[in-house]
Amino acid sequence: MKIGIRGSGLGIGGVRRLLIYMSVVAACAAAGPERTAAQQPRTSTSTGTGTSTVTGTVTGTGTGTGTGTGTGTDWKMLFNGTSLDAWRGYQGLPIPSGWRIANGTLTKDTPVEDIVSKDEYGDFELEIEWKIGEAGNSGIFYRGTEDYDHIYWTAPEYQLLDDEKAADNKTRLTCAGAAYGLYPSPPGHLEPVGEWNRTRIVARGAHVEHWLNDFKLLEYELWSPDWEAKVKASKFVDYPDYGRAKRGHIALQGDHEGTLAFRNIRIREIK
Repeated sequence: MKIGIRGSGLGIGGVRRLLIYMSVVAACAAAGPERTAAQQPRTSTSTGTGTSTVTGTVTGTGTGTGTGTGTGTDWKMLFNGTSLDAWRGYQGLPIPSGWRIANGTLTKDTPVEDIVSKDEYGDFELEIEWKIGEAGNSGIFYRGTEDYDHIYWTAPEYQLLDDEKAADNKTRLTCAGAAYGLYPSPPGHLEPVGEWNRTRIVARGAHVEHWLNDFKLLEYELWSPDWEAKVKASKFVDYPDYGRAKRGHIALQGDHEGTLAFRNIRIREIK
């Protein structure tokens, strides 16, 4: 578009102002319409020491799945196949020599003293894979203290067993997955000897769940009238602090016969 100075009545100053105005309009048109806040593209930034990704579901009472993956502050590996840095012997002792790492597993072949986690846990979710030998017997303790000669004097136990040939198979109260001596586990969910099993233990306040191979075997309430009655009727009546701690160590039992192997041990605290 041409603009003539003469005959326009604008004068030199007016023409200059008009030209400036037209240049501003042209620049705005080239930039396009202004976006509102809702129209702005979404950006995502992340800072910190780690990220968390959890997948999987837990459904109903009985069958379901309880798998997941986590990193950072979510899941903590207690055994990754290469290191026992998260463990020690009971009451501060070194890890007994009968425990060893072989082919990415934590294993023992003969009776050996228990090992315990260096850290203590209150409300948590524990996942662990285990494989037991013929007639084997072991257990996973949780919320245990080190005030007495043995951790089972204070810690509830998730029983590990060869249900077919182990001496402790006479009652479901002491078969695989049972809350040892108190709450029985149903049969039919244990893999054969020499195969890997997946255990999951959930403890939140007084509520405890035992899972085996994605099946919820049992749940119970610590310190409830039912629990108190069962303790009173068991051998644990002789141990006044049994099951009383609200926070304590995870421990792996080693002092029974039979080969035993663990892998992929991890835990996360429940807030």
